[in-house]
Amino acid sequence: MNSLVHITALLLTSLNAANGFHIVLAGGTGKVGRELSSKLVEEGHDVTILCRNAFLAAAPSKVSSDFGWLGQSFLEKYPGIKLRDWDGGDLLDIVGQDWVGWQEDTLSKADCVVNLCGGFTQQREMATERIVRESLRVNPTALQITVAPKDEELRMISNVAVDSKMKRLKLCEDMVSQNCLNYENMRLQANRLEEECDNIKQVIYAKLS
Repeated sequence: MNSLVHITALLLTSLNAANGFHIVLAGGTGKVGRELSSKLVEEGHDVTILCRNAFLAAAPSKVSSDFGWLGQSFLEKYPGIKLRDWDGGDLLDIVGQDWVGWQEDTLSKADCVVNLCGGFTQQREMATERIVRESLRVNPTALQITVAPKDEELRMISNVAVDSKMKRLKLCEDMVSQNCLNYENMRLQANRLEEECDNIKQVIYAKLS
């Protein structure tokens, strides 16, 4: 199956680059988002990254460990990547300056939404629920991809409340699989960043072909 997806992706790369998809990355200001977004724009796609604070994410230097950061130089190198404030699923803790209307101007145009929201707290559930609910409202046919670590890797990197974290990841995946028409739940290895981002990209091409 993986070989078939890989071959399909390679055959469709030129066509996809010519037409271009609009890809939305929720929580895409981390390492996976940086790698994946740059790969996608290099192949002719438009990428919008939903982030809690676009101003800080685009700053020349990282000013806070509480929010993701891509940096001014990275965004100048890849002008096809746009940042968009959103509420992150938590309407009581909004930190972006211009989050109103993110659903209509971002989700409604998306061919694919990739959920890269990290962490293992309730925030992850809230973000996933928000993405699913709003996608169903404004763009129910968009491809939905969730990304999470594999269970065995989670056990290696976390020694606190592992079972609860695994249940939370499964709950987020169930939200997508039980409500979305077109979806893929992916479990990846964090130490194989480039390869796993290629896998995400290949699934996008295969599902949208």
